[in-house]
Amino acid sequence: MQVTVKAFDELTTKELYQILRLRSAVFVVEQDCVYQDVDNRDQKALHVIGKKGGEIVAYTRIFKPGDYFENVSIGRVVVSQDQRKYGLGKQIMQASLAAIEQKFTNKPIEISAQSYLLKFYTELGFNAFGEEYLEDGIPHMRMLKK
Repeated sequence: MQVTVKAFDELTTKELYQILRLRSAVFVVEQDCVYQDVDNRDQKALHVIGKKGGEIVAYTRIFKPGDYFENVSIGRVVVSQDQRKYGLGKQIMQASLAAIEQKFTNKPIEISAQSYLLKFYTELGFNAFGEEYLEDGIPHMRMLKK
């Protein structure tokens, strides 16, 4: 998988379409969750894009401190369903963490993780804190990596 990091204004129309399609396929259709994915936050985010054969198969978005949480944050972590068996979730998260280290050296990273993925994020160095809560009807936990 080839990974690039782009600001919103650097995305091509094709990339933006593929990102929105992938997020909708997983978060809205596969997880059967009706929510407003296009939230006017993409314009502030750095977009970490994983491509195979010209198609986006993995993605995250990164926010600087104060744009989502008080800390740097990663969100919309997604891998297309047919590509999950290849470890691309770990690869896209490692690329996201590397991008954060380049842009925001030694800053804590906060995420809102779907609860069923706590083990995955713990293996990447995140620790859960606070109480479990529902976000768009799906159980989540806040997690922090220092």
